[in-house]
Amino acid sequence: MTITADHGYDDLPRLMSLMTGDEKHSFAATSTLDVLWVLYDRVLDVTPGRTEAVDRDRFLLSKGHGPMAYYAVLAAKGFVPEEWLPGFGSYDSPLGHHPDRVLVPGAEIGSGSLGHGLPLAVGSALGLRAQGLTDPAVWVLIGDAELDEGSNHEAIAYAGAAGLDRLHTVVVDNASASHALPGGIAARFEAANWSTATVDGRDHAALYEAFTAPHPGRPHAVVARVEPKNAR
Repeated sequence: MTITADHGYDDLPRLMSLMTGDEKHSFAATSTLDVLWVLYDRVLDVTPGRTEAVDRDRFLLSKGHGPMAYYAVLAAKGFVPEEWLPGFGSYDSPLGHHPDRVLVPGAEIGSGSLGHGLPLAVGSALGLRAQGLTDPAVWVLIGDAELDEGSNHEAIAYAGAAGLDRLHTVVVDNASASHALPGGIAARFEAANWSTATVDGRDHAALYEAFTAPHPGRPHAVVARVEPKNAR
C-alpha cells in the first residue's frame, strides 16, 4: 500500500475518474469538490498522521451521498491510498457509497440518513468545550436539502443560543431544498444568532475568505452556491 500526498487540485478529476460504477452520483460529488479542496488544502488543521490527535480539527461529511470528491481529496492529501479508488463501492472496498468512519482513515462519522451531521457536529463542539479544548474547530458539510429535516432546525437553534463559536457549517446550495425561507439559506442561520457568508462555491479565494472570517461568540455558516441540480 502506497500513500502519497503530492497531488494538486488539477489532479482531482483524474483521481475521481478512477472510481466507477452504477451508483457514482457524480453530480452530488462534484458539487462538493471545491469546498472540500479548500478546506483540506488551506483551512483544516488535520493531517494523515494526526487523525487521532486530541487537538485536531474535526471535519464531518453529512452530505455523504456520492462521496467521490471526498475520497479523491483524501487520496490527494495522503489519508487513503490511491489504489483504493478503483474499488469504490465494491463489496470488499473500504470506500463505500457512504463513508464509514471505521474503514476510512480521517472520516469522523459514518454518514447515511439526511439531517444527522449537523446535530453530531453540535455535540462534538459542545463536547470539546466541556473538556476545555478551545483550539480544535469543528466543520460539517451539509446539502441544502438536508435543511428540510427538523433535526437540523433544532441543531441550528441550539448552537446559536449556546454560542458554539468553534462550530462551522458549510451548506452546498444546489437549489434542491424543498422548503425555502425568505432571505435564503443564510437568513435561517442568522435568525438563530449565527455568523454567515454566502459565496460562489467554485471560487476558491471567496471560499477561503468566508471560511476564515472572524465570528467571535457565534457559530459560523457558509453557504456555497453551485449549479442547480436540475440545470444539467
